[in-house]
Amino acid sequence: MTGETEPAEEARIDQAMPKPIDADEERRTVRTFAAASFLNDMGSDMIYPIWPLFVTEVLGANMAVLGLLDGLGEAMVSISQAASGYASDRLGKRKVFIWTGYLMGALSRVGYAIALTWQALVPFRLLDRAGKMRGAPRDALVADASTRATRGGNFGLLRAADHLGATVGVLLCMVLFPLLGHRTVFMIAAVPTVVGAGLIIFIIRERRAEGESTFKGLSLHGLSRDLKLLVVLSAVFALGAFTYSFLLIHAQRLGVSDAYIPALYLIFTVVASLLSLPFGRLADTWGRRRVLAAAYALWGLVCVVAIGLRLVGAMPLLFVLFGAHKAALEPSQRAIVAEMAPEGLRGSILGGFNMVVGLAALPASLLAGVLWDRLAPGVPFMASLGLTIIATLLLVFVREPEGE
Repeated sequence: MTGETEPAEEARIDQAMPKPIDADEERRTVRTFAAASFLNDMGSDMIYPIWPLFVTEVLGANMAVLGLLDGLGEAMVSISQAASGYASDRLGKRKVFIWTGYLMGALSRVGYAIALTWQALVPFRLLDRAGKMRGAPRDALVADASTRATRGGNFGLLRAADHLGATVGVLLCMVLFPLLGHRTVFMIAAVPTVVGAGLIIFIIRERRAEGESTFKGLSLHGLSRDLKLLVVLSAVFALGAFTYSFLLIHAQRLGVSDAYIPALYLIFTVVASLLSLPFGRLADTWGRRRVLAAAYALWGLVCVVAIGLRLVGAMPLLFVLFGAHKAALEPSQRAIVAEMAPEGLRGSILGGFNMVVGLAALPASLLAGVLWDRLAPGVPFMASLGLTIIATLLLVFVREPEGE
């Protein structure tokens, strides 16, 4: 999203809107994206369980460096999604950003496999997360293809496919990693994402507006009070929502052996896969804001468990709560943001929202790493709990949009 402009340059939406999508096309669109997401996450989650151990043990980096790498990655996600969302609205084309993003992710995994120092990971980490530019254009296509009665469920299906692919990826990691090691697993992980890119190229059909382009520019004046408040509170929450890497290292510190670390991540992916679609449908019936509040409460419980239960036996509960949190957060958040945005600006609004939240993730993970190294491992969880409470209180003042 850009800054304020002169009144003559403010956002305006033409009456020409994309042709309506019928139910069959909606199902084909959502299911194709779900299949591509499944394949991509199967590849990426072959890496995720062993990523923090690869960075810290194989390449010798400390926790602050791990937080920096993860934070830089999330910041790049935010910038790339903002740019692609804006460009997809302006050009009236979304598909090219989606399949290109998948190919960038595949190439980055090859880079991880050949990196010999943690410094060499930086460009490939940035390339990997820049591939997330597919997110805002894809979410805009899904939002356009849906109605209010199906939008939460459709986003829930996408997230369920993501997490199911992650589950398969973690299982493959557990089988292949002891046999092949980090670098060969990284190379293999690129293959399913390339297949997912092919599905997008050959099956997804680009929607066209009947008249001239609906995009005429974007101004902060065009954003509602509720959307602005949602952006602010989401950024506050993101400042404390450091990456999963800290949960895995926390478990290892308490005595979970390296061999069982992927199993904890597997618990997270299974729970998130099973609950994403139910939470998405619940957002359609119960309301997006209520499910979002539940997501914040679940993250608060993650922090409480991490602070208060320092037993190896409590670690599975930690990852169950983390999976439930992600399952509730992602469909409800995407649905409410998409509905607060004018249809012709959905790519820009979704991308801008992701940019703000993602930029907050850079200081979040970096600060968490510094607090962990300089003070104590429990301090990042305490800080996150406080920010989560603030975000939940601000959510009370957000009004949920109505209509289609």
